[in-house]
Amino acid sequence: MGRAYSVRKASIEKTGAAKAKLYSLYSREIYQTAKSGGTTVESNAALKRLVERAKREQVPSDIIKRAIDKVNSGIDESYDNVRYEIFGPGGSTLIVDCLTDNVNRTLSYVRPALNKNNGKLGVSGSVSYMYDHLSVVRFKGLNEEEVIDAMILNDIEVDDIENDEGVITIYAGPQDLFKVKESINKLLPNVEFIVEEITMIPKNTITLTGDNLESFNKMMTMLEEVEDVQNIYHNVELTID
Repeated sequence: MGRAYSVRKASIEKTGAAKAKLYSLYSREIYQTAKSGGTTVESNAALKRLVERAKREQVPSDIIKRAIDKVNSGIDESYDNVRYEIFGPGGSTLIVDCLTDNVNRTLSYVRPALNKNNGKLGVSGSVSYMYDHLSVVRFKGLNEEEVIDAMILNDIEVDDIENDEGVITIYAGPQDLFKVKESINKLLPNVEFIVEEITMIPKNTITLTGDNLESFNKMMTMLEEVEDVQNIYHNVELTID
């Protein structure tokens, strides 16, 4: 059938594997969030945010339902949140958050990505102090002055507000994500948030070239393939070809 068939088959298999990992991650995270905070979406704000994000990423409803039903049925599973702080090639840094039922297994998959690509595992706090822990809310429909007034009125201290051709981005403390959303909802009841997340943002970024960039990209690929990896934050400016 030739090379075109082989390339297409590999692409489909890769896409299928990525979807399987995405569904598995959300299933575990939804289960864990429902187990710790309750299975009713209306009364568990963290679960509500997670379910909304899962739906935006096209996670099937039955996967979401099964994860919550496991808690209601009394099935007991245990997962640990694990963070790896990494020094990468060329002065790059990474924070890798995982959700796992076997910490030793996860580390055995993460470590080769570092060893093969000039990476080094740091101690807790050795990288994270170079990042800001923030909530990020992005949407359209208001101007910057209206947003500032809304934040002041609702007593929300923001880190920054950006306006990029009508797209507003609000950066605030991680504890204020829901307050920010509620304040915008009061002004725009039908607003569709482009982004609503709690994340780690590097205080400074770097650009990599040559072998350092190649090693960094290989490291990222290997880490993204680890099933237990939830989020990867880094300080590298990547260009999109």
